[in-house]
Amino acid sequence: MHNTAFSTRERGSLAGTGIGLRGPHFEQLLAAPSRVPWLELLADNFLARGGLVPAQLQRIAAQFPVTLHCVGMNLGGVDALDRHYLERIRAIARQTDAAIISDHLCFTALNGRHYHELLPLPYNDDVVEHVAKRIRQVQDMLEQRILVENVSAYVRASSTLSEGQFIAAVAQRADCGILLDVNNLYVNQINLGTDAEAALRALPIERVAEIHLGGYEDKGRYLLDAHSRPVSDPVWELFDKAVAMLPEVPVCIEWDNDIPPLETLLAEARRATALQSRHRAVA
Repeated sequence: MHNTAFSTRERGSLAGTGIGLRGPHFEQLLAAPSRVPWLELLADNFLARGGLVPAQLQRIAAQFPVTLHCVGMNLGGVDALDRHYLERIRAIARQTDAAIISDHLCFTALNGRHYHELLPLPYNDDVVEHVAKRIRQVQDMLEQRILVENVSAYVRASSTLSEGQFIAAVAQRADCGILLDVNNLYVNQINLGTDAEAALRALPIERVAEIHLGGYEDKGRYLLDAHSRPVSDPVWELFDKAVAMLPEVPVCIEWDNDIPPLETLLAEARRATALQSRHRAVA
């Protein structure tokens, strides 16, 4: 157990604002790798048929520092951890020399049924202990600490802790890092009436080792974390507050649906970098 901040050494060479690698941009990025400092890989895409083949993975890893972002650990579930899945994630991490492995603070399966959704958890002490135990087991299997990401929610589970208190308690009990999704904090504020800035202030900032930025869809009665739009102005404002506290933490732009030209993602990345640079200059 480390019981320490997520160190610069553990982040490897990650710095600045990277983007999530998506198929339409693969060849463009390889042709001009200097356009982005690092890439986030959706690890489960490499496990599915039709995903990027090992040769493509090697080409990416040879040119970019990478992170692995997962959706299949089922950290909040009650089913036994999938050792085969984790062994495959560990193999990809070693193949790519991934600086970070992350997954979500949620459950995704029950009784062997996979829901293909990031389902929220109740925020209470019992769930903190349950999830932290599973994260420690995952970290032992992967032989490295992981980051856990806060998720968006559309229903409120009965809870005794706030969102920020819950994330902080899990990270401290599990001795893991935090992947702070700023958009998800804002989506939950609108959908559930939570306080995004209070959640941000509750986090142990020494454990935040990566930040996600993405766009939501306004469905009228609620916001959907769709990763299909530019980052909204309210989320940029919340991000500005986050990077005032975390000027050195690497940032990733996520865009999973209705994927735009690469330049659109790079423009979002430049805006994030400019905000971080401003805060870094006065830190």
